[in-house]
Amino acid sequence: MKTALALRHIHFEDLGTLEQLLRERGFDVRYLDPAVDDLTVVDAGSADLIVALGGPIGAFDEDAYPFLAAELRLIEQRLASGRPLLGICLGAQLIARLSGAKVASMGYKEIGFGELTLTEDGQNSVLAPLAGVPVLHWHGDRFDLPAGGKLLASTPRCAQQAFAFGDAVLGLQFHLEADASQIERWLVGHCAELAQAGVDPRTVREDARHHGAALAKATRLVMEDWLDRLQGMGVRPE
Repeated sequence: MKTALALRHIHFEDLGTLEQLLRERGFDVRYLDPAVDDLTVVDAGSADLIVALGGPIGAFDEDAYPFLAAELRLIEQRLASGRPLLGICLGAQLIARLSGAKVASMGYKEIGFGELTLTEDGQNSVLAPLAGVPVLHWHGDRFDLPAGGKLLASTPRCAQQAFAFGDAVLGLQFHLEADASQIERWLVGHCAELAQAGVDPRTVREDARHHGAALAKATRLVMEDWLDRLQGMGVRPE
């Protein structure tokens, strides 16, 4: 059986709508929580897919959160292996950092549902189904485009929303995986951040209700296409 390993930093920021799709595609889905699990014993090249998920800490916070050092080593080894790697929010920032790009605070929060502007490369990428579909944004940091990466998407508040290295590595600042039926966990778990940013949870809740089905449909199309492309890159076909 194929294996998908998800690095989960906070319990409710999980694979969301991606999990069922991965299981349908024949993956055994496993979670590791970098804050408590020993990543030094993990073979970075053994899983068919690694997904580094989001979280409320920064990509350069290993002094305050020492577990990040081991996670960075694991992602660095995965990048060197050339095997499929997906980074979402913090995960994308960690990939960008390891690729030599600057990761820093924007000075404000981008929280809530909003559409992406796809670049020409993005329109010709697996992200094409997201055109016109509001995705969930939830971040206060941003990354520069890593050298050698293709910029795929932006928003007015954050110019670098997605990048790719070939077909194997995809970094997404936004949350395409967010399950609208579980948005209440996000609203409760990040209630202090919402209040600090002046974001009304009722707005996010209503937008999740309104846009959730379209996002889930587009996300499935994105991931089906990406997984199809990966079959020739070490991920075994069904």
